[in-house]
Amino acid sequence: MEFAGKTALVTGSGAIGGLGHATAKALAAGGADLILTGRDAERGAQVVADLGAAGGEAAGTVRFVAADVSDVAGVRRLAEEAGVVDILVNNASVMTFSPTVGQDPADYDAAFAVNVRAPFLLTALLAEKMAAGGGGSIVNVSSTAAGLGMPGMAVYGATKAALESLTRTWAAEFADSNVRVNAVAPGPMRTSKVVAAMGPDMGGMGLTTALKRTSDPAEVARVIAFLASDRASYMTGATVAVDGGRTAI
Repeated sequence: MEFAGKTALVTGSGAIGGLGHATAKALAAGGADLILTGRDAERGAQVVADLGAAGGEAAGTVRFVAADVSDVAGVRRLAEEAGVVDILVNNASVMTFSPTVGQDPADYDAAFAVNVRAPFLLTALLAEKMAAGGGGSIVNVSSTAAGLGMPGMAVYGATKAALESLTRTWAAEFADSNVRVNAVAPGPMRTSKVVAAMGPDMGGMGLTTALKRTSDPAEVARVIAFLASDRASYMTGATVAVDGGRTAI
């Protein structure tokens, strides 16, 4: 019950089988009150129901807020509805697959709006409230694409590299307020969306890792929950690779 009495906002958590869903489960298991968000209220209700069915005695409250974080006004409304939170997980993300030559400028803008601007605005709006309450924890979800040259992922990788840079800057800016800021960088991960698009073996992506397999979202979620918890009280400004050794070889 390490999160009992704490409220966590997890963006990109409005669909079954994604990293946001797995992260919400991990936090709920520790007793956190959860605010989930995504664009589809019907799918969000399914996640809330799933967490309620699985939570048992450890679960706190769970509510869903429909929000489009690609829109500045949508982000501001989300922050207002969330109120004071102790934990913010910036997980919402748009993944782009395109060579640089031929990249659609609209897709470029959409990726930066969701992957960089939304976490920037949410952090700016919520970190001060965390500080006023004695502190908090922010976990940003990056990707191995931030540090590896991966053809077709120039824009996506650039957004995640920007998020890792913001992680370090925010750690410095908010340290005096007892707000810790860290990031995780997952490798190939079997989310429902990726499996639906690429098949169960995900195009053999798991073979690019030292462990020769892809990850279950729950494996990454457990690291996010650790960074959000007081067990990581001396960690801030770090980016933790959860990639099966992909960036080590």
